[in-house]
Amino acid sequence: MSALDSRSGSGATPRRTRAAEPEPASVTLQDVATEAGVSLATASRALNGGSRGVRPENLARVRDAAARLGYVPNASAQATAKGSTQTVALVVSDVADPYYSAVAAGITDAAEANGLVVTMTVADRSPRRELELARGLRGHRPQIIVIAGSRINDSETEQELIDELAQYRATGGRVVLISQPGLPFPTVTVDDTHGAEMLARTMVQAGYRRYAIICGPDRIKTSLDRCKGFTTGLRASGIETDEQILIRTRFTRSGGYDAARELVERGLGDIELIFAVSDTMAIGVMTALRDAGLEPGRDIAVAGFDDISSASDVVPALTTVAVPLREAGSEAVRLGLSGEEAHPVHIPTTVHVRESTPRAPASGRSPTGPSV
Repeated sequence: MSALDSRSGSGATPRRTRAAEPEPASVTLQDVATEAGVSLATASRALNGGSRGVRPENLARVRDAAARLGYVPNASAQATAKGSTQTVALVVSDVADPYYSAVAAGITDAAEANGLVVTMTVADRSPRRELELARGLRGHRPQIIVIAGSRINDSETEQELIDELAQYRATGGRVVLISQPGLPFPTVTVDDTHGAEMLARTMVQAGYRRYAIICGPDRIKTSLDRCKGFTTGLRASGIETDEQILIRTRFTRSGGYDAARELVERGLGDIELIFAVSDTMAIGVMTALRDAGLEPGRDIAVAGFDDISSASDVVPALTTVAVPLREAGSEAVRLGLSGEEAHPVHIPTTVHVRESTPRAPASGRSPTGPSV
């Protein structure tokens, strides 16, 4: 008589051998319930709906059985039971902009630390597309929706977005913005206005008097805030802003390139420094200057905003306003998980002076000289 026969003969319940277990691909929740010796409803609550109402000993048995059998819970079933999937849905304005790559990295770090998976979609700076994405995401039941990107002046679409996100939140979802404050949801906001003002004051202290400002369309609030902050800093330092050149273009690298080409073609005159409202635009400016036979940091100074990773890698390294973008992403996930009330969390900025803005000489446009 085998050992199994002996145990059976003594009244013990024979255990299923490994050979009799279903293949992982075919394992069902009923298989797990049978293996654990519990009802199907108990197994479902333990694996799909959280552990509420399940005795600890049964919870342990179900989870052990699922691990032995290689059972993979059904995401749709979990969403139905919990009201959400274990995901963070991220909507960004522009996937090609390194700004959003840094934000996404911070969100991914925080999500993984909390057992969540990140999915990402792109709105292409379109309020209508952003609304459509938010509407579609509701059906996927993410635990948190994070919308990262400048608010765009579009009052009709904005109200529709508020209504859509409010309905999602009413069913238990969490909403967080990385943007300007104003919408009735928790918001991680960058102090764009103050950062640009501090940059302007720093550049005036370095000796610069004549500026060209390259910004995006006024309907993009990030661009508008940075432009206003910079001109406020100039006025506070005694520089007449009416005498400065302002060029509006696309809020992209190519937009910065085209604006700088326009400046060169019309003649730089006595312009000493070009401020672009994002590093991506500023790098486009530097490329256009080189294509025109000018050397940034020697023939004309250049400054940006954001401190993306490439800002310190370009030559000369770019003076900019540093934004802790990765931390902003992590903070957004923290807010979403905390369930805090709708209020803005302000992310501070810091001016980083680098080789693209050496101290301006006492006279003349060329800013050669020691850096500050």
